[in-house]
Amino acid sequence: MRWYTISVSIVRGFEYVVSNNFWRDLSRPFFILAPMEDVTDVVFRHVVSKAGKPDVFFTEFTNTESYCHPEGTYGVRGRLTFTEDEQPIVAHIWGDKPQYFKEMSIGMAKLGFKGVDINMGCPVHNVATKGKGSGLILHPDLAADIIQAAKAGGLPVSVKTRLGYNDLEEWRDWLTHILKQDIANLSIHLRTRKEMSVADAHWELIPEIKQLRDQIAPDTLLTINGDIPDRQTGLKLAEQYGVDGIMIGRGIFHNPFAFEQEPREHSSDELLDLLRLHLDLHDKYAAELTLRPFKALLRFFKIYVKGFRGASELRNQLMQTKSTAEVRELLSTFEQNADAVIEENVMKN
Repeated sequence: MRWYTISVSIVRGFEYVVSNNFWRDLSRPFFILAPMEDVTDVVFRHVVSKAGKPDVFFTEFTNTESYCHPEGTYGVRGRLTFTEDEQPIVAHIWGDKPQYFKEMSIGMAKLGFKGVDINMGCPVHNVATKGKGSGLILHPDLAADIIQAAKAGGLPVSVKTRLGYNDLEEWRDWLTHILKQDIANLSIHLRTRKEMSVADAHWELIPEIKQLRDQIAPDTLLTINGDIPDRQTGLKLAEQYGVDGIMIGRGIFHNPFAFEQEPREHSSDELLDLLRLHLDLHDKYAAELTLRPFKALLRFFKIYVKGFRGASELRNQLMQTKSTAEVRELLSTFEQNADAVIEENVMKN
């Protein structure tokens, strides 16, 4: 027999039943790969899974208005593509119109997502200044309406946000407001919108934030994000502060093995094998979907090509490539030359 965690939300006269709240079934602390625009698509998520799989995946940002457009399902399908081995996976969505969140949440349930996560933290100027992403911090009533609308699909609704818009002192009122909305999980990037990702994350506020959560919404799980490079750091923070979840974002660019259970040194061959996997997956999904162009892959090369002799030169050469075939050819030439040098040194000795 299969048991499900069930909760009920009453929203303006309507009863929304949330069944199979996967958040409740996770071992704690759980680890999440943060949603990152133009990064966390089905291709890169599978590369991360190979290196060290997190407990929960989020999609990259998907615009509710685009999804609800007559041709939107086709236009955003690359952002919403996932495979069953990525479960539990959560649709990370954004916008400013509650009716679109309602429609999209119903669609996400039909597609097989396990949850819906609302972006209330994106600091990008042309998003925030239009009252979307972190701009919702300045429109708390609208933020509440969006959360309730997103419950229409019956999936657990979570929120990813920041401490405030301009001032750090905003955090208490803003988080109090969000915690009152009966959400499954609250992920907090421990900076304000104004601080972007420049200032140090405000870990010092975690005890007060947790106390606030315990007082207002003890059933809402609390996840922290910001300046967390790997699982080991996350485990220490979870033990120290008693939070439920850890979210790693930019740290994955420094260490693709950030989620591995037992940390160890990784060879250049392992890193380059991950790059080859990334290329193979890009080609596979480019044939099936309308994905981003090859040029978008260039930002990933720094993840895999580092820490070994000749890495800087190889990376510079890779940045000039125009196709995955060219990348593979360069990698093959580099490794042949490296093998030749090793063989020459052996012969000399």
